[in-house]
Amino acid sequence: MLEVRGRPSSRLRDSGRCQLPCETDRRVTDIGAGCMTKVSDVLKRRLIEQSRIRVQLNSVRAEEEALLKGGEDAVAWVKEELCIGCDQCTIVCEDDAIELYDTPLASPIMDIDVNRKARILRDPCTGCKICVLACPTDAIIMIDR
Repeated sequence: MLEVRGRPSSRLRDSGRCQLPCETDRRVTDIGAGCMTKVSDVLKRRLIEQSRIRVQLNSVRAEEEALLKGGEDAVAWVKEELCIGCDQCTIVCEDDAIELYDTPLASPIMDIDVNRKARILRDPCTGCKICVLACPTDAIIMIDR
């Protein structure tokens, strides 16, 4: 809760910045405009931070892509325990090398009719790696054919 009383001191008015120490248990008598961070400053810092994070993630992603096997000597493989059956891999696969199949759910407390998993069809798979990049759980990896 912020309580505003009285007039700002000349120290606050002249500098345009609050000189008061920030304490959670203290009520500020008059904060003036200098004590609050401007929205434009917050947005600018946020954009800078987003850009920094995006650059780091893109470099990590590029390193991962470079390490991925691909081409005719490789084929995609699904780690069944990580697959959530989201259908993203089948959407991006232009070779129709991925199918979803139903598998029973081994849980005595949940009754789910459909528990789908992805399966790679080796012959039509061209090793393009698009399914690996589309998988949100990293359940698809590339292995030697």
